[in-house]
Amino acid sequence: LPTRYGQSLKPGPISEKEIQWQSKDHQGAVWFEANFPIGNIKEVTQRQASKASIRDMLIQILQEARRLNPAFLSGKMGFAVVTQMDFPRNWGLGTSSTLINNVAQWAGVNPYELLWNTFGGSGYDIACAQLNGPILYHLEKKQPRVTEIDFNPSFSSSLFFVYLNRKQDSREAISSYRNKQIHKQELVNKISSLTQAIAGCEQLEEFESLLERHEALISGALGIPPIKESHFPDYPGKVKSLGAWGGDFVLATGPEKAREYFSKKGYTTTIPYADMILQKTPDK
Repeated sequence: LPTRYGQSLKPGPISEKEIQWQSKDHQGAVWFEANFPIGNIKEVTQRQASKASIRDMLIQILQEARRLNPAFLSGKMGFAVVTQMDFPRNWGLGTSSTLINNVAQWAGVNPYELLWNTFGGSGYDIACAQLNGPILYHLEKKQPRVTEIDFNPSFSSSLFFVYLNRKQDSREAISSYRNKQIHKQELVNKISSLTQAIAGCEQLEEFESLLERHEALISGALGIPPIKESHFPDYPGKVKSLGAWGGDFVLATGPEKAREYFSKKGYTTTIPYADMILQKTPDK
């Protein structure tokens, strides 16, 4: 489900043959800034990337984009680049994936290849960065397959997202999952079956039951307790982990007043489904 929140990237030519980079948060404040000669864009290995600084990771992304398209950054000019998020950067709503997608568009390269050669991951977040409505995503022989779907549940007013006051490191979560000794294809088949059922769900009770089964499967595979069990055992509705399991946001079910439960526990950022999720406008 692509979110309404995103990140822009605006490159402008400058006479100096260098990159002058500024990253701004949702309030317009600069949270990262770096200048470096284009000739100094050197490769950062995957091993180095796991402990790399923001500057090193940015250089790795640009270097890989240039490897995929040698014409990128090969002219006599440099660029002043400004990125702007419209959400708090600690929310974890795709700061990295939207950056990868934006750089790929600027460089004229395949965003999935750029992701896999830098951050890693399945690539579903790249698909979400490109599209304006709900999708189904899977890899088939290592190729992304994206299907746009109609998912606008009648019970969406009973769904909301809760920020857990911490940002999960997606790279660490990906690495941890890959090191797990589990029957991954069997897990994929079960999750895919649940995904199809969720996509066609019309009743809140059925939706909640499917979420609970999904949560149990992932909990068993990762050896991590379900988020409701560990954090919200007395909450009357359902709570579903999202993204890099155990961090960022959770999806909760319940009436409007249920959001007070989370606020009283110190989780003050609660966002209704309609305010978070980008819903494709029907063709006129």
